[in-house]
Amino acid sequence: MKYITVEKLIKDLQLEELNHLQVESKKITTTELNRPGIQLGGFFDHFAHERIQLIGKVEHTFINTLDKRTREERFDQLLSYEIPCIIISRDLDPPKELLVAAEKHQRKIVRSSLNTTKLISDLLNYLEDSLAPSVTLHGVLMDIHGIGTLITGKSGIGKSETAIELIKRGHLLVADDAVEVKRIGHEYLLGCAPEITRHMLEVRGIGIIDAKSLFGVGAIKNKSNIHMVIELEEWDSDKTYDRLGLDENYREILGIKIEEIVIPVKPARNIAVIIEIAARNHRLKYMGYNAAKVFSEKLLKNLKSE
Repeated sequence: MKYITVEKLIKDLQLEELNHLQVESKKITTTELNRPGIQLGGFFDHFAHERIQLIGKVEHTFINTLDKRTREERFDQLLSYEIPCIIISRDLDPPKELLVAAEKHQRKIVRSSLNTTKLISDLLNYLEDSLAPSVTLHGVLMDIHGIGTLITGKSGIGKSETAIELIKRGHLLVADDAVEVKRIGHEYLLGCAPEITRHMLEVRGIGIIDAKSLFGVGAIKNKSNIHMVIELEEWDSDKTYDRLGLDENYREILGIKIEEIVIPVKPARNIAVIIEIAARNHRLKYMGYNAAKVFSEKLLKNLKSE
């Protein structure tokens, strides 16, 4: 199970520690948050204690309506659970009873200057990215007219050389050779390069080149959504390839289906141009126009009229 530590969360989001406890690092394993208003009211059934607990202005105001003894009891019970941490928004002052209970149960209390809504948004985005299911794929990821295109195929098929030609045509390199892919939510895939190979390309016969230095910052992009997969394969004269584009194939990556197009490679074929056209066509289909279907409908109409 993927996780991040509370210490990493504090560092990355620049949160303020209100009690500097030297405790065993707590693990955050879920992207969901909990605002413990109902727990502060005394109801602990079905308490989602594995989530980060967030105290905003509403919870803070409610706490101040409670007498001292009730606050002590509620905080003691709340922090007796194995919660990762409590985050207080708006730079609000922590109740003394909260700090006492945190010391007793060894729980981290941190604070943010952001309002509650903005803090929730930042936390969710951060946790979605940090805890997203991920996989590393062999291929090249390019941004072609805003379409994240993952180019795959056997080693030596010409993926990196095709990427250079696409860069020369004004498109953006995201990753070469190894592509780290994350599933964000249940909707889309995000790809980037490992830190060590970012902006780099491997060209057989030349070696490693730096695309950022050679072509400029306008030729690279740090990350991109993945909208389609292009599989390059050696031309097989015995195989029948799709000539109309009516057949739609998909590749499943981390549970999400992505359109896949197989392009046969042989001398005299300009693969970079073909991939560029495929990306343009994908964008056109996304906008509601499918040239293959329009052609098929016209053909059927003409056949019926004869």
